[in-house]
Amino acid sequence: MAVAGRRAAACGRWCLVILAVASALGVSGPALYWRYKKGFSSSSAATVTATAASSSPTCPPCTCDCPPPLSLQSIAPGLMNFSISACSTNDPERNKEMEKQFVDLLNEELKLQQVVAEEHSHHMNATLVEAKRQATQYQREAEKCNAATETCEEAREKSEGAISKEKKLTAIWERRARELGWHDSRAATL
Repeated sequence: MAVAGRRAAACGRWCLVILAVASALGVSGPALYWRYKKGFSSSSAATVTATAASSSPTCPPCTCDCPPPLSLQSIAPGLMNFSISACSTNDPERNKEMEKQFVDLLNEELKLQQVVAEEHSHHMNATLVEAKRQATQYQREAEKCNAATETCEEAREKSEGAISKEKKLTAIWERRARELGWHDSRAATL
């Protein structure tokens, strides 16, 4: 049974190795194939391109005297996807229309920012009013609690005074009773 377990483990390892090699070839195989194929055809392609370059006329380099593009990040951070291409456009009407659109977009962005700021301010004011209301309610509760505490203290002081008077009165009656011959049966048992 142990031999069968070892064979199964060895078979599993070989399957993993084969899977790893196949995966590596699947990923890097096409790139190696094209590089290998390009290596053989580069020597013949080099001779063909050399003859074609000598027979075709050369193009002059392209020049474009475009003004640097406006930085929309500094003008309006929310309009990064909008771009104005000033290269090869000399139409004054189109430029005027584009400026109008740009100004309209900036105005809209400013209005949106103002609306957001107003909503934020409204939310903050509502939160402040709610906090003041809660503070007032807690202040009232604290005042009620202080008043109740004072009432309890006054009642305690009155009851302490009443107990003190009752103890004195009890002591007087007990003394009179003893003078008349009364004996406390509880004191004898304790």
